[in-house]
Amino acid sequence: MPGPDSTGTFPKTFDPSPQSATVHILHLSSEFHPYSKTGGLAEMVGALSRNQAANGLKVTVLSPLYRGLAAKFPDLRPTDWHFDLPLRDHWQSGRFWECRPSANLRLLFVEHPEFFDRPTLYGDVRGEYPDNAERYCFLSHAGALLARYLPDPPQWIHGHDWQAGLLPLLVSHRRRFDRWTRAPRTMLTIHNLAYQGTFPIDQWDRITGLPRSYLHLDGAEFFGGASLLKAGLVHADVLTTVSPHYAHEITTEEYGCGMEGLLTHWRKDLHGILNGVDYTEWNTDNNPHLHDSYRLGDLAGKARIKAALQAEIGLEVRADRPLFVNISRLEAQKGSDYLLEAFQQILEENWQLAILGTGNPLFETAVRNFSKLYPGRIAAQIRFDAALAHRLEAAADFFVMPSRFEPCGLNQLYSLRYGAVPIVRDTGGLHDSVVDIRESSERPTGIKFGRPDAEALAHALRKALAIWRDSGLLDHFRWHGMTADFSWQRSVAEYQALYEMPVTRK
Repeated sequence: MPGPDSTGTFPKTFDPSPQSATVHILHLSSEFHPYSKTGGLAEMVGALSRNQAANGLKVTVLSPLYRGLAAKFPDLRPTDWHFDLPLRDHWQSGRFWECRPSANLRLLFVEHPEFFDRPTLYGDVRGEYPDNAERYCFLSHAGALLARYLPDPPQWIHGHDWQAGLLPLLVSHRRRFDRWTRAPRTMLTIHNLAYQGTFPIDQWDRITGLPRSYLHLDGAEFFGGASLLKAGLVHADVLTTVSPHYAHEITTEEYGCGMEGLLTHWRKDLHGILNGVDYTEWNTDNNPHLHDSYRLGDLAGKARIKAALQAEIGLEVRADRPLFVNISRLEAQKGSDYLLEAFQQILEENWQLAILGTGNPLFETAVRNFSKLYPGRIAAQIRFDAALAHRLEAAADFFVMPSRFEPCGLNQLYSLRYGAVPIVRDTGGLHDSVVDIRESSERPTGIKFGRPDAEALAHALRKALAIWRDSGLLDHFRWHGMTADFSWQRSVAEYQALYEMPVTRK
C-alpha cells in the first residue's frame, strides 16, 4: 500500500511484469517516442528502452499522459491505481495509464489534466509554461511512488534531463528518512545541460514538497535560485551524458553552463555513452517513407529519390548539382544564424540547399526570404514532417549540421547510413561520430570544422564541393559512412555495465 507520503489504493489489475532474475529498470522521461516528442530526448528514451527490453532486461517507462495520447493510441488503458500527493499546498491527484508493447517492456503514463492536458509539451507562443517546475516535480513524485510500491520494484531508476532531476533527491531523502531500505539506485542522464529546471528559491517547499535544508551551495541552490537539474546531479548514484566528448566539454567553462565546477568534481563518475540509431526505422531498404530503395553498392535508387525530392519541394531537377540538406530546430544553438551567411559566401558555385525545421521566428523568416531570392536552388520547409525528413536524408549528398554545441546529435548518424556525407562542427557527439579525412584517410565519413562562424562553415562547404567533383572520393566517404555501425547494441551494453558496477558516489 502507498505510504505516508501519498494516499490511494494499489490496483488489483496492475499486474507485475514477468518475474525473472534480470535487472528491472524504470525510466522517467518527459517525452517518449512515438507517444510524445520535441527532439532527440524522446527518440533516445524510446530506442534505449525498447532495445534493453529486447535484450532481456525488464523495463518500465514512466512519462506524462499528454493531450490526445489516449485517443491516438487505443492500446493505452487506464489502470485503477489512483493516487494523491501532498504538493502545492494541497493534495494533487493522479492516475496511471498502461500499455505493454512487448513482454519485457511496460509503458506507464501519468494522468493529471491540469498539468499535462495542454496544447504543447513545454510552452506556447508566450514562452515556457510558468509552472513547468511544478509539473515535472509531480512527475518525479509519481515515479518515486511507483518505484516504491510496484509488485516488482525496479533496481534502478534512470531519469532523463532536468524534468527528472528531483527524483534522485526524492529517493535519497526517503531512503534516509522514510526507511525505504530497498530503494533503487538512481542514474541521471544529461541530454542538454543548457536546460536546468530553475525556479525562484522561495517556491522550493511548495513545488518540491521537500525541506529547505537541501537548498545550499552543495545542494539544489543555483546562483540564488533552485535548480532541479542540479538536485539530480548532486544526489544521483550515477551520472551519464549522451556522448563521451560532451562529458568532457561540460566540465569546461565554455560548455558547463555554470555547473562546470560541480561536474569537474564528479568527473570520474561522469560517463559519456553515445546514443545509437534504430536501424529498423532508419534504413534505405523497404522504408515506408521512401518511394524507392537503395543499398551499399547500388545507389541507383538514391539518385531516383533525389530527383523526386527535388520536384516535390520545388528545386530544379538536376543530377549534376550536389544537394545540401539541413534538418534542425532553427535556433542559434544549431548554427542557424550563420548557416545562410556561409552559403551566401559560395554563391558562385553550383549547389542546392533544402532546409526543414521550425524554431525562432527570426530564423524562420530569414530562411523563407533566402529561398525566395533563389527559387529552384534553395527550398525552405518550415514545418515538422517526419516522413519528409527521411526523404531529405535519402536525397541528400551532404548533410549540414553546424551546431554551436551538440550533446549527441542523431541526424549525422542517420545521414551516414543514408549515404549523405555529414558536414559538422567538431563538438560533442559530432566529434565522436564523424571521421574527418585528416583523422583517417583510410576510413573518412564526413567533414569537420572548428569555429562556429560563417567563414569556417563556408570553407567546409568548399571541401564538400571538391569531394563532389571527385566521384571516387565521394564513393570512398559514402562507403565508410554507410558501413559505420551506430546500432543500439553497443549503447545498451555500456548502460548495462554501469548498472552492474558498484556505486561509489555515496
